[in-house]
Amino acid sequence: MAEHNELGKKGEQLAIEYLIKKGYKIRDKNWRYQKAEVDIIAEKDGILAVVEVKTRSSDYFGNPQDFVNPKKIKLLVMAIDHYVISKDLELEVRFDIIGIIKKPTETKIEHLEDAFLYF
Repeated sequence: MAEHNELGKKGEQLAIEYLIKKGYKIRDKNWRYQKAEVDIIAEKDGILAVVEVKTRSSDYFGNPQDFVNPKKIKLLVMAIDHYVISKDLELEVRFDIIGIIKKPTETKIEHLEDAFLYF
């Protein structure tokens, strides 16, 4: 597996652990629909949190969360529409981004709730 793929998997695991500590229930991870993949689908307080995880080894080129583009947002919205309908869920849906900078000596996690409001 390529090094960047391993970093991404580590980041997703860190994000899951972070969310669980914050009281979220993880419903699904790496859930796929057509061309979209949703990294984490979690639930807390009647809200379905759709979480895109971006992990980088440095912030040299910018914050990890800055790499979520409009095409990715469109795919996530389409996928989660299908998810909610197929599971017959009656929950408010929120789109979050967890940006992780994983350096050898430290890890920084930033959780942006309702992140797509800023795009």
